[in-house]
Amino acid sequence: MIKVISTMALNGIDGIPVVVESSCIGSPSPRLDIIGLPDAAVKEAAGRVRAAARSSGLPLHNGVLTVNLAPADVRKEGSSFDLPILLSLINTDASERIDYNGKCFAGELSLTGEVRHINGALPMAISARDLGYKQIYLPEADAAEASAAQGIDVFPVRDVLSLYNHLTGGKQLEPVPFSADRLRAETSVHALDFADIKGQDAAKTALEIAAAGGHNVLMIGPPGSGKSMLASRLPSILPPMTIEEAIETTKIHSVAGILPPGVSLVSERPFRSPHHTLSCASMAGGGKNPRPGEISLAHNGVLFLDELPEFDRSVSEVLRQPLEERVVHITRVSGTVTYPCSFILVCAMNPCKCGYYGHASKPCTCTPKARLAYTTKISGPLLDRIDIHVEVPALDYGELSRTEPAEPSAEIRRRVIAAREYAAERTDGAVTCNGLMTPSDIRRFCRMDESGGKLMQTAYDKFALSARAYDRILKVARTAADFDKSEIIRKEHIGLALQLRSMNKKYWQ
Repeated sequence: MIKVISTMALNGIDGIPVVVESSCIGSPSPRLDIIGLPDAAVKEAAGRVRAAARSSGLPLHNGVLTVNLAPADVRKEGSSFDLPILLSLINTDASERIDYNGKCFAGELSLTGEVRHINGALPMAISARDLGYKQIYLPEADAAEASAAQGIDVFPVRDVLSLYNHLTGGKQLEPVPFSADRLRAETSVHALDFADIKGQDAAKTALEIAAAGGHNVLMIGPPGSGKSMLASRLPSILPPMTIEEAIETTKIHSVAGILPPGVSLVSERPFRSPHHTLSCASMAGGGKNPRPGEISLAHNGVLFLDELPEFDRSVSEVLRQPLEERVVHITRVSGTVTYPCSFILVCAMNPCKCGYYGHASKPCTCTPKARLAYTTKISGPLLDRIDIHVEVPALDYGELSRTEPAEPSAEIRRRVIAAREYAAERTDGAVTCNGLMTPSDIRRFCRMDESGGKLMQTAYDKFALSARAYDRILKVARTAADFDKSEIIRKEHIGLALQLRSMNKKYWQ
């Protein structure tokens, strides 16, 4: 008799249905063969399944056991197939009466029969729901995460024996409920606040506009001027994540294996700050079995690149296509995986190698040629994709010695949320983040008055702007207009957008 159990594999952040089929042929030499393109972890399931069944007091079929993972042309990776393999091999009268229709199973087994954490529980649950399954059984540690799928009953499984008793009519497991209130409850107050930052009003304004419109930012200034402090506090003024954003972010973190145990959803916008020695695969994602890179782990949040010129040129150039398309395609011999990567890019750099070009009191020791060689490590196409360029000068003693706190993040965040809400209202929900506007959206929603149009034309001719730069300046101006609740982009909004993009021209001359 062939027994069939449903489970899930992963492809990127999506689940793929897999059927576990088992058969037994009587033989004095027992053996367990797993076929269907399994990797080493799946093949090793044979030992874990036998030991877990023995510890749980559940007999397995004797003889030559064959387990097929279908479809056979999809590579099966990881330990999540342990649980369905064991269920397909149990040899008891009660097990033959179990109805597996509409049920899906996944989990790693310990030698004692406990069901351990797996990666990708939420993507599996969502895919199972979309395929029409009514129930999914997952490790107890992952059930809260998977419950966010909604529309499918998620049963937490602590060990094999409790699951077997549940399936055969014994003590029943209770599905884990999900409430949208959980996301708000898990959202904590940010430990980092803009109130800690003294001075730097121009940079704060730039980051406020960046937060409201989802614009990329480059900060240039000497060491110790506050660039890293400013960047690390940007998430504290971003709007709270929606349920949809939280689910998509959680799927990525779950697949990457960095979701904390017991967490149902990622409730705070990610802030990723990789070291400049990382590789292209670490940035974009990759490996033999493609995993999400830093740009995907920053999805719906902030990617901060400190000391941008110190990053390898090939690594920083990886950002060019994802910044435009908001997805990254990773192609390997085994296939192509697509990960989302919609993030705000924040970069910081010194104005030169020694760091003190333009400093009010410390002289720069770099030659003009050395300064230009340092700044031109960043390519023109990458700079063109950064909407806002802002200087962060060194603070004087008067600014540093102030005792009164600066404006807190909560106040700035309220203005950011109001600007985004106005953008959504103005466009009837078509645009909620100006940085994501398409060319057709720009034509529809970025209308300038006559004086604003003339200023834009003058700047376009004077600075020899590219078409991309023109669009990005319009997007920043549109965000500035949203703060003023103006449907038309006026001259002052264009002027501010141009100022925020042209501050650092002197560093590339």
